[in-house]
Amino acid sequence: MLIDYKIEETSKLKTKEIKKISDEISEEEYLEFVSIFRSDDRKSVQAICDRLLKKLEKIHLEDERLKKMNNYENSAYNEGFIYVGGVDEAGRGPLAGPVVAAVVVFDPHTKIRGVNDSKKLSEAKRNELYKEIIEKAKDYGIGIADHKEIDKYNILNATYMAMRRAISNLKKAPDCLLNDAVKIPGVDVKQISIIQGDAKSISIAAASILAKVTRDQMMYEYDELYPGYAFSSNKGYGTSDHYAGIKRLGITPIHRHSFLKNFEY
Repeated sequence: MLIDYKIEETSKLKTKEIKKISDEISEEEYLEFVSIFRSDDRKSVQAICDRLLKKLEKIHLEDERLKKMNNYENSAYNEGFIYVGGVDEAGRGPLAGPVVAAVVVFDPHTKIRGVNDSKKLSEAKRNELYKEIIEKAKDYGIGIADHKEIDKYNILNATYMAMRRAISNLKKAPDCLLNDAVKIPGVDVKQISIIQGDAKSISIAAASILAKVTRDQMMYEYDELYPGYAFSSNKGYGTSDHYAGIKRLGITPIHRHSFLKNFEY
C-alpha cells in the first residue's frame, strides 16, 4: 500500500525500487504516489512523477473523448429506445473477397479505451480491442456478402445485405440503429445516419473494428488457399503486388469480376 511509505523515508529507496512501485500501482494511485515522492530531490524520481502525471493527463483526455463518443447512444437511450446498435462495414473497395458488416449494442456509458475508427488503429490494437468489445458488448452480430453477391447485386446493395444479416444475427432485434453515413433499406426501425460515425459513436467504431478484424482473418485464410496475390498484406485491395499476381496467375474464385472489368489479365 502506498500509504505505508512515509515521505521522510522515501529518500532511503533506490530509484529502481521507486520505479518498480510506480509500475505496479493502479492509475487511481498515481496522484497519491506523486504526493509522496514529489518531495524527493533526485531528478530520476522527479522524472517518474512527471511520467505518471502525463499518463494521467492522457487518461483524462481519452475518457473525455469516450464520453463524447457515447453521446449518440446515450441520447437514443434517453429518448426511450431500449436496444441501440451501431453498424459499420469493412471491405467495400477491395478487388477480392467479401464485404463484412457488424452491429454492436452497448449498455449506456460504456467505456473501452482506444476504441476508434478501425482505419486509425494498428492491426495489433484492433485485435486487442476486438476481444474487449466482444466481452463488453451487450450484443453483437456479424454479416457477410461474398464476391458473387457483390458481382450480382453491386457493392452498395451487397453491403446492405451484409448489414441486414449482421442485424439479424443479434440475439434481440434493435429498436434504434446508428449507421456510418447510410440508411439501410429493408430495416424497419429508427435509423440515425452519422457522417464519419466510426469516429463519433462508440458502437459504430466498435462495429468497424469487428468487421475489419473478421474480414482480415478471412483474407489471411484466403492467402493460404490462393498464394501469389499477397492477400495477407493487401487484404484484397488493388496493390501492385496484387495486380502483379493477377497478371501472372489470373483471377481466383474470390475475385470480384465487376471490379476488374477494365483490367486486362
